[in-house]
Amino acid sequence: MRNGGPVCGPISTYSRVQLLHLLFEAGRGQIRSELTIGELCEATGLHANTVREHLQRLIEGGYVIPTIEHRTTRGRPRTLYRAATGAPGASSPVARDKAKAAARRGDLMRRMLPSAASALGREATYQLDALVEHLEESGFEPVVDDVRLTVDLSPCPHAAGSPDDRPMLCQVHLGLMQGVLTEAGGPLAAECVQAAADPAECTVRLTDRTGLTHGMA
Repeated sequence: MRNGGPVCGPISTYSRVQLLHLLFEAGRGQIRSELTIGELCEATGLHANTVREHLQRLIEGGYVIPTIEHRTTRGRPRTLYRAATGAPGASSPVARDKAKAAARRGDLMRRMLPSAASALGREATYQLDALVEHLEESGFEPVVDDVRLTVDLSPCPHAAGSPDDRPMLCQVHLGLMQGVLTEAGGPLAAECVQAAADPAECTVRLTDRTGLTHGMA
């Protein structure tokens, strides 16, 4: 059985999980998709300097995008923050560069080990390259089944955490995975975290939005 790796990356602390959860929720809103430092501080109870530090790490990782507020009145414009979901207007250049680099490394590995080639198409394969690197950076040891379209993350390194925090953690984790897949570009999407009786078990189901699977071009 695999040992759970250290918790690192964008969900390495509960505070970052909180911030990402708030930004993902704002992105689903009908009016605003961005939040200010003040709003994030009020919602989490964190000091402004702590929020800024976490946001800077998330920006550097390609998970959050800062923009400058457009003001029509006098006053210093504020910095607004949104989750990098890969959607139009919410695409991170850092995330795009990471996806391209993952694809290059994936191509190199497949040239050295032809047996590692996927039956999925080129775009979907590159999406999986980006997803696997993201998960490994976050302390997981992903096992991808490109036939069943699942990603096994057992044992979950967050299993020992509070059960009350798990729903939000899973939701944030799923949102991050979806953002990585969208930034990479292709037919695959992260659909859900499958229910499991054992908190150490974690399997994410993917979906192919084209309904097609084919060999590498």
